Amino acid sequence: MKKGKVYLVGAGPGDPGLITVKGLECIRRADIIIYDYLASPTLLKYVSGNAEMIYVGKKGGDHTLSQDGINALIVEKAKAGLVVARLKGGDPFIFGRGGEEAEILVGEGIPFEIVPGVTSAIAAPAYAGIPLTHREFTATVAFVTGHEDPTKSESNIDWASLAKGIGTLVFLMGVKNLPNITRELLDHGMRPDTPVALVRWGTTPGQVTLTGTLDTIVERVKAAGLKAPAIIVVGNVVGLRDTLKWYENRPLMGKRIVVTRAREQASDLVNRLSDLGAECLECPTIRVMPPADDKPLDGAIANLSEYDWIVFTSVNGVKFFFERLFETGRDVRALGTLRTAAIGPVTAEKLLSFGLRSDIIPETYRAESVVEAFQNEDVKGKNILLPRAEEARPVLPVELRKMGARVDEVTSYRTVQAHDNAELLLKRLREGTVDMVTFTSSSTVKNFKAILPDESPEDLMSGVTVAAIGPVTADTAKELGFDVHIIAESYTIPGLCEAILRYYQ
Repeated sequence: MKKGKVYLVGAGPGDPGLITVKGLECIRRADIIIYDYLASPTLLKYVSGNAEMIYVGKKGGDHTLSQDGINALIVEKAKAGLVVARLKGGDPFIFGRGGEEAEILVGEGIPFEIVPGVTSAIAAPAYAGIPLTHREFTATVAFVTGHEDPTKSESNIDWASLAKGIGTLVFLMGVKNLPNITRELLDHGMRPDTPVALVRWGTTPGQVTLTGTLDTIVERVKAAGLKAPAIIVVGNVVGLRDTLKWYENRPLMGKRIVVTRAREQASDLVNRLSDLGAECLECPTIRVMPPADDKPLDGAIANLSEYDWIVFTSVNGVKFFFERLFETGRDVRALGTLRTAAIGPVTAEKLLSFGLRSDIIPETYRAESVVEAFQNEDVKGKNILLPRAEEARPVLPVELRKMGARVDEVTSYRTVQAHDNAELLLKRLREGTVDMVTFTSSSTVKNFKAILPDESPEDLMSGVTVAAIGPVTADTAKELGFDVHIIAESYTIPGLCEAILRYYQ
């Protein structure tokens, strides 16, 4: 029988940006993804569309599948001739049982590779502003399991050497055993005033860091109700946190923001908000698709020589127009005699990616802006092609016709309702753990409203801030009963992020 191959992949500590290039390649290549509780779910969006995903989450006291069961599953899938990516939080060989899984594969004669990952033992302190080594403090560091059973008759940890011979100690999976850990270190001679830090959910937007000393940290953790997963750092380097902390200082840290934009276009907004510290919950309410009937657009493309102007109102308008242009066997030379207008700088940038520089660029998608942009152009009697969304607002063709132009509107794309992550969204709204919902178009507002149960939309949105990319989107939101708190002055993704930042500051 043909045997597959297994990649034991370290998924990193939580921040999906810390996955290695090779780890990401393995995820994309795999037929089967077997993933853990601590592996970032964001990484799963890179999985091949035909791949099977199997969750075998393991956290303290709650195992979806035992280790023996996981081993058997990996072997079964590999022997079926499949490529398996065993996705493990952190690094496979740092308290990740990767060695045990590799031994099973060797015994079964199954080829495998180890793909190291960034361990939380290094990443979580770094994101908390704690360097594990520093030439003014220590040149030694030790990683220790904090999961050792305190009732064992004999420990395999050399507590005396740790307490007196190592400058920085990092305990993984040790929150429950914190009282035992501190007692052992104190009993073996470590100073009671030695600084200690616990970093919970390190490298994620939910990161929380609590500091104290060896003789105070247990009570502080108890008072704060800090739970696993967290790593424990013991040593004088913890004192550098006040100077070096950076991750938790970001302005949107701890804010959970819902992004309703179409998935294929959400990355810019998600990345910008994430860089500012927010936890983004991607809940696309729309999916952008070609028109149901291509004939009107094809007819316009076939007769491009009859037009004087072509006006693009959005990035999608540009994208889908050129896709259809190429599918009909033409290229950008078909627009050689046309003058172009792109509404907004982002649309103009998209147009330029196809080799065409816009002749005029209205700053915003508003009638006044369009009139101003065309005021130096004689469009009377000119033929203007307007490829845009199926249900676009009439303001633009109305204003152009007032100027004497003949305008042909054709549908180049349409938006349909999407329900991605709708259950998770409703769960978070009911829990009251959503801080903000962002809307980037009227379509996102309408479809978001359709997701909410009829009986309690006001209750679900109570205390939730609403941010709109511009006044048109804001007006739609208000018409549908939403209180709008933020309206971007610049109707772009950077403008929306700037408005959100200004609101919270």
